[in-house]
Parts: sequence; C-alpha cells; structure tokens
Amino acid sequence: MFIYFLYRLLGAVAFPLILLYLLRRGVRDRRYWKGIRERLGAKPPNWDATVPGGIWLHAVSVGEVVSAIELLRQLRREFPGQRLYVSVTTVAGRQIAEEKLGGLADFIFYSPLDLCWVVRRVLRRLRPRLLVVMETEIWPNLYREAKRFGCGLLVVNGRISDRAFPKYVRLRAIIEYTLQWPDAFLLQNAIAHERYCALGAPAGRLHVIGNLKYDFRAGRLQPPREVVALLDRLGPKQVVIAASTMPPAADDDPDEDDVVIAAIAAARRPGTLWMLAPRRPERFDPAAARLERAGLPYLRRSQLTAAGTHATPAVLLLDSMGELASLFSLADIVFMGGTLARRGGHNILEPAFFAKPVIIGPHMENFPDIAAEFRAGQAVHEIASPSELSGAVSQLLDNPGQCAAIGRRAAEIAANKRGATGRALSAIQSAYSEAFPIPLEPIALRLLLTPFAALWQIGASFDRSRKMAQRGRLQAPVISVGGITMGGTGKTPVVAWLAETLRQQGHSPAILTRGYRRRSPEPHTILAAGEPCPVPRTGDEAQIHVRRGHAAVGIGADRLTTGRILEQKHRPSVFLLDDGYQHYRLHRDVDLVIVDGLRPISNGCVFPLGRLREPLAELRRASAFIVAHADFPPPWRALERMLQRYNPAAPVFYAHMEGVAWVHHATGEALPPDALRGTPVAAFCGLGNPASFWSTLEGLALRPTFRWAFGDHSSYKIAQLRRLAHHAHSTGAKALLTTEKDVINLPEDSAEALGSLPVYWLHTRLAIHNEPAFLTWLAARLPKREVL
Repeated sequence: MFIYFLYRLLGAVAFPLILLYLLRRGVRDRRYWKGIRERLGAKPPNWDATVPGGIWLHAVSVGEVVSAIELLRQLRREFPGQRLYVSVTTVAGRQIAEEKLGGLADFIFYSPLDLCWVVRRVLRRLRPRLLVVMETEIWPNLYREAKRFGCGLLVVNGRISDRAFPKYVRLRAIIEYTLQWPDAFLLQNAIAHERYCALGAPAGRLHVIGNLKYDFRAGRLQPPREVVALLDRLGPKQVVIAASTMPPAADDDPDEDDVVIAAIAAARRPGTLWMLAPRRPERFDPAAARLERAGLPYLRRSQLTAAGTHATPAVLLLDSMGELASLFSLADIVFMGGTLARRGGHNILEPAFFAKPVIIGPHMENFPDIAAEFRAGQAVHEIASPSELSGAVSQLLDNPGQCAAIGRRAAEIAANKRGATGRALSAIQSAYSEAFPIPLEPIALRLLLTPFAALWQIGASFDRSRKMAQRGRLQAPVISVGGITMGGTGKTPVVAWLAETLRQQGHSPAILTRGYRRRSPEPHTILAAGEPCPVPRTGDEAQIHVRRGHAAVGIGADRLTTGRILEQKHRPSVFLLDDGYQHYRLHRDVDLVIVDGLRPISNGCVFPLGRLREPLAELRRASAFIVAHADFPPPWRALERMLQRYNPAAPVFYAHMEGVAWVHHATGEALPPDALRGTPVAAFCGLGNPASFWSTLEGLALRPTFRWAFGDHSSYKIAQLRRLAHHAHSTGAKALLTTEKDVINLPEDSAEALGSLPVYWLHTRLAIHNEPAFLTWLAARLPKREVL
C-alpha cells in the first residue's frame, strides 16, 4: 500500500506539469484542445444521462481500436440493452474510433488521466458494470478505483512488448500492486503469460486465449471509391503498399519513408503504383516533401475525388486515417513498416487475411508469436536491411506464383487462429455476471450525511416495531410486492403482471395501493375491476391498474382498513399489496422484494446517505426476490451471493420489460414496438428511476435525439410541454416517446401545447424468466385453501 500512496502523492505533485504538457500538445496540435476537459473527467458536450450497467472498453490508440471492432460487434449483439463506452488516449485513436465504431459504441471519449479524483469523476458519470482494458495499459488508480466501485475488470488481448517489459521490471513494486486488481487477464500468447507472471500478476487469473487480431473480418471492408476510381483509370499492372512506415527509433535506424522512396526510385518499374502510408498524421507533409525532392510524381489521397482527373502518379500518398486495411485488397505486395526501424513491427494479419504476400524487416518484437508462425510457415518474405527492399519487391513481382503461394499460406495461418474474440466474449459475460457495482460517495458527503442516516435508521426501526405490534390480517391471502430502496424499482409492473396472471388462472384478485399524490379527501376509494375513475381520485400509478382492469382496486393510506372494506364489497380471492414491504400493519403471506437490476442497492446506505429505506439486514423478511430490469441473462452471481448473505432461503427470480406496442396518446392507434426504429424521436419521463425507461428504449434500438427526466409523479404543465416540443423540433425529432404513467399525468389540453408533434407511450408487459417455476413456487407459498 505504501508504494500506491507514494504513486498518488507523485501524481498530485506532478499535476501542474501534466497540465503544462497537455497545453503544450494543444499548441502543437489544436485537436488536443477538444480533449483536455475530457482527460480531466469532464462530460463530453454530446452526452446525455448515462444508464447504469454499461461496459467501458479502453483502447489506447489505432491498433487497439481496430482489434476491438469485432469484439464490440459481438458485445452489441449480446448486450443490446447496455451502453458501450470506448475511451482512447491518442488523437489518432479518437479519429479512428469515431470512423470505425459508428453503431457499435454509444459514446467515445478521451481516457481520464490516472489521477484518483479524475478517475472517480468518470466512474460516477458512466456507472459501468465492467471495465475492459485492451492490451497493455497498466494504470494503478484506474484499476483500483474501478474495483472499489464494484466493477468487473478484465485485461483483454493482453501483451507486454520487448520495449515495455524492462521498464515494467524496474517499476515492479507499483506494477505488482496494480496487477492484483483485475479479475482476469486474457492474454495473446505464452510470452505474455510469462511476463505477467514475472511482474507479479496472480497466476490463477492468467489465461492465454489467442490474439483478437486474428478475428479481423476482411470481407466487411470496402476500399474508398475515390481510390478505386483512380486505379480503374490508371490500370496499373501491380500495386505495392508500404504500410505504417515509421521514423527512426535509434540513431542508426533508417527512416522508413526514405527507404521506401529510395526503393521506388531504384525499381523504376513501369505500370507499378506504390501507395505510401505513413503511420502518423504528422508525417504526411514531410513524406510529401520527400517525394517532391525525389522527383517522383505523386498524388495525395486527401485530394482525390471519385470523378476527378489527375496526373498519372508513381506514388499515391495515403494521407488519411482508417482506410489502410481496406486498401490491402487492392495490393499485390505489402511492405509492413515499423520492421526496419527498431519499432517492434505492426500487424501483418490484415494483409494476410487478403492473401497478400508481406515483406517485413527484422524487427517484429511486438508480435513475436505471429512472426514466429509466419516465418515457420514460409508465409512472409523477410529482409535483413533497408537496401534489400527494392530487390525483394522486384523478386516477388517477377514471380507471381511465389507471390500467390506466400499469400495463400499467410491466409491459411491467419484463418486457423480465429476464435479469440469468442473466448473473450465468454469471459466478459462471466465477469459481467460476477460484477456488483456500488457507487462510492465523496468523503465530504459521507461525513456530512452519516449522522442523519443513523437517525433515519433508528426512526425506521422504531416505526417498524410499533406497527408490527398492531399488525392485522385479511381473510384472503396477501402477496406483498415491495422493495428496500427508494425510487422506481419496477414494483407496479410486477403487480400488474400478477393481477393479469392470477385472473387468467381463475382468481379474483384485488390490488391495495396507497394512491400516492392523489388529490382526493376520501380515505378509502374502492373500485371494481374495470370501473373507470378520474386520475385525481386515484393517483397515476393506481390509475394504471384501474385502466388495465385485471383486478378490483382499493386505494388508501391505511391498507388494512381499505382491504377489509374491499373484502366486504367484492370478496377477492387474493390481495396484491403494491409497494407493501414497509407497510408493516398488514400481514402478508408472501413478501416479494423487487431489486432494481440497474442499481440493486445503490451505495448500500440508508437515506439520506443512500437510497435504502431500511438496512440490508431487513432483507431477511423476504419470501423471494425478483430482479427487475434484468436485460442481461441470469444468473447474476454476485447479486445472488449478496442477497443470500442476508436471506439464504429466498429464491431469486429475474424479470425484464417487453414492449408490446407504441400507443398514440390522442388517437389510441397502436404501432408495433419496432415501428419507430430509424425515426428521429425524443423521449421524456417522470419516474423514480428514469434509467429504466432509457434502458428499455435502448433495448428497442431507439436512440432519442434528447432525453428529459422530470421528477417522479410529475404533473406536466403547459409551459413544460411547450419547451419539450420546441426542443424536439430543434433537434429534428418527429415524435415524443414516454411511459404509460407519464401519459396519465399529461393535462387535458396537452395537444395544444405540443402542436403537430405526436406523443406515443409504450405499452409494456413484464416477462418473468422461467415463469412456470415462479408460478409453481408462488402457488406453494399461498394457503392451501387458495389454489392457483
């Protein structure tokens, strides 16, 4: 621990120097200015409110972003209701991520500086359930704070290069401390396994799964039409790509741009088009100057147009980012940069998947296993020095059979090594199930509110004891549906589903509810199933039950007395007590506790420090738990372990909301749940947990132009609706989406305020995972005289 606190101290002392460094980079490259606030943990301007439970993937730069594409594609398929966040470190990585990850990542941002307060700002904003770190990023504060927040933490496609390993060995004390935090390391090869072990990573958490780069999908890439048009016009006999060329890493290193230009000048092969692709954007202009000095006719990719006419070049300078991989399909030969200079090489798998022969120099230290396999399989052409490049290109071009054989062997090796992404996905699914996020409040807030939380707990205990002593019974069995946290957890949908299901089974159910915020002086309102009643007499949540008409409804703060009146008038066979876990005066036969899957226990503290109504120990009273908003398939092992710690006898069931139809507020017209997909829409709601509605929208593949969350049980005013409509029109939204509860709270003249903008509310139905098992369990819990 001492070494970690020393690291934090050094970070605090160095913070002014870090700021000066960022400002200096901003002066040299204005694109850095846009990212400085994000690097300090500020919210990017295009972000709206985040939904808890997302996955944060950190990819440093271009290589890691490209490696993560297929993984993100599979994560999007397996986690449709969760947000995917991607952070990058470099400007080039940000540019490629924005180009390549459209439709895969919900938000892309610059990774935070590894300062404790900065990392916490980001974690509180994202509220992720899992952090996936790509390749070699070892940051003590990021790792530690993620685990303190209860996130799962995985290192995926892990490796430690020859250049980095000696540096890490010198810093072994802090590196070893940091490597104790991840839940698992999913490594590329045995060399990475050996090096992580040497640095002190727990051996039991190290797993070699292969390299994600082998899962590159070449068939999905289409070369830019401007380049294709140029080649159609020129009709070159051969195309040679010099990919990702690098500057010297040592005094005796060559500059690979100079090497390539010298090879082009030496070869002078008529009908051969070279494409020169410097690795870094800052080298584009110097490369153009070199070509100019060499007297080689060239075009810049940035100046091409699909229909333009251009002079015949010997070289196409690829001064663009993110296009190189798609151009390999057009090549006859590829020279991979970073292999003549001591840079450790670059990824040769991308051209290999296109069955292209690749020329490399002696430096492939960053990819030792890939280089070894390709060398052993005679699937690469290796040169020892810069002077050999021109001859190697000529030899391969003059021997098309040799070219094809090398490319074929390369493609076979690459194809046989696929599957690492699937193995990483399985590990991510397991880690997601094992994660149990618990947000940590700032220490000043904890110090301020802890005494008040203690007073709340004492008062709640006294209230519970007093009311339990006055407990009474109803004649029919009572099923209570409640929770231990404040705000919307999904209780009302569970009650509505139970009422519908019990009625289908032949029961005559009745619902007892408080009628929160209703405007009626009568202490007890009794309604038959399907009997209409104005909203002021019922309140919004009770009105949902009234309109659905599956059960008689009794509304009143004293639900014991309300229940007895209801029994006299309608003689129900079973009662459903809505939000009844803390209604101690009424005896219940079954206590269902609803746990919000998006934020199960908040921070584990009682109000006002947290959202708990009473301590977690009171979970011992529950008959069963239902995890609502369970958009990821069960079991959620970490959550189940927590619940069983307080109540080992209660089973755990899972539920999620399914969209049935979008209902037009004014006309009642019903549309299928996917009918608005692709339509620009905006969304608003007034729920205790707005994230539940946002998550449902994301599960329906709807990305609103904006989202507004109002207070729970909000009664909308005309001025608010006018602002909503104005903002919707300004963002291009063609409709407003909301919930059934919020439509109930719209004023009668809402159409006048909204104008031509239609409002659709989502008619939903609860779906219980393994419904037969739950109903069997419930039947066994009710008194024998009441048979389900």
